[in-house]
Amino acid sequence: MSAPRKAAAPRRSLLRRLVPGPLLSLALLGLWLLLNRSLSAGHIVLGSVLALAVPLVTAGLRPLPVRIRKPGTVLRLALTVMADTVQSNLAVARLLLMPGRRRHPPGFVHIPLDMRDPNALAVLAMIVCITPGTAWAELSLDRSMLLLHALEVDDPATMAADIKRRYEAPLIEIFESAAARDA
Repeated sequence: MSAPRKAAAPRRSLLRRLVPGPLLSLALLGLWLLLNRSLSAGHIVLGSVLALAVPLVTAGLRPLPVRIRKPGTVLRLALTVMADTVQSNLAVARLLLMPGRRRHPPGFVHIPLDMRDPNALAVLAMIVCITPGTAWAELSLDRSMLLLHALEVDDPATMAADIKRRYEAPLIEIFESAAARDA
C-alpha cells in the first residue's frame, strides 16, 4: 500500500513545478476572460497558456512562501489598521481643511525593528503607506531600522513605540516562528 503513495509524491512535485501558483493561474485566467469579455475557445486556450506561463516566468520574483501562524492575530491587526486608517484620514483632512490648526510639525521617525521576515516587512510597508499622513522613507541595509515620515510628529519615541506595539508585534506573531526570532 505504501508504493502508490511514493509514486504520487514525485507526480505532485512535478505538478507543483509546472503550476507553482495554482490560485494565481486561476486568477490570471479569470482576469484574462473578464478583460476580453469572451468565453470563446481561443480566449480560454490563450488565457490558459498565459495563466500557466506567467507564474513560471515570475517564480523568482515571488517572496518566500508564507505560513500564517495566528489567524486571530491577523484579524486583530486588520481591525487595528482599519481603525487607524480612518483616524488618520480624519487627521489629514483636518490638516488640509484647517492648515493653521497644525498641532505638530512634520518629521522623520527612526523605528528600530525586531522582525526580519521579508513578508512581514512588506506588510508593514503596506500598512504604513496606506495610512494617510505616514510614508515609508527608508529601511536600513540590515533591516534593523525603519525611517518613517509623518505629517505630524509630537514625540518620535512615542510614535515609534506605538508602531512597534500596534503593527510590528502582531506581524512578528503572524509571520515569524520562535526559532527564527531566537536565531
